[in-house]
Amino acid sequence: MNHNPPLSATAPAAAPPRRTRSVVLLGLAILAVAGGAFVVRRPLMMSAPRCMAGQWHGCFDTFNGVVLITLVALPLAALVVWALAYRRRAAGVTSAWRMSLAEVGMVHGTVPFLWMTMMPGGGAGTVPARVSLVPLRDLVTMGPGGIVGNLLIFAALGFFAPMRFAALASVPRILALGAGCSVLIETAQYVLRLDRVSSVDDVLVNAAGALLAGLASRRWWRTTRTTAEARSDQPHPAATPAG
Repeated sequence: MNHNPPLSATAPAAAPPRRTRSVVLLGLAILAVAGGAFVVRRPLMMSAPRCMAGQWHGCFDTFNGVVLITLVALPLAALVVWALAYRRRAAGVTSAWRMSLAEVGMVHGTVPFLWMTMMPGGGAGTVPARVSLVPLRDLVTMGPGGIVGNLLIFAALGFFAPMRFAALASVPRILALGAGCSVLIETAQYVLRLDRVSSVDDVLVNAAGALLAGLASRRWWRTTRTTAEARSDQPHPAATPAG
């Protein structure tokens, strides 16, 4: 006689708890940040004295200085996430942690890249504005570093925005969000004459980075969209006439 328990009885026990999965993901994120900081530790330490002294030149106007400030501000960003989530949980808001993490992640992960993108070149204000409207022409001159950098500009926005806003929780809208923000950046570079090439390839790569990051968080923003749809399907109480 077969005494093996049914599959439905053993499946929940075999599935990892949600809390354990969250701890593992958090640990992997910490290891990734620590590994990145270890790789770029020497350039960052070169900017550390000027950043600690609050000097603009050598800190806020260099890539190394901006990256250093971003890493140093991570504990503060985590504290803001905790404060927002604590306040929302006290108010009875569902998915308080996810909403708070998405809001802080969008800002903390996007603003530094925008700052670096808007840094003026050596000929800013004197060199005529340049535009490249031929697709795929500038990809060859970007190099691996330039392509990776352009992919990361709106990666945090594409990852977290659909988790926070259900209206953005679809592939076409994430792609449109990345492309639209990139067009604004390229237009600002052209108008301000920052000695940078406003290229259609930058728009394509930036939008692709937002889309890839959005696909990586698809599991969570699909939950956000499902929750929003469930709320919209609930009947609303009829308004009682005054008097």
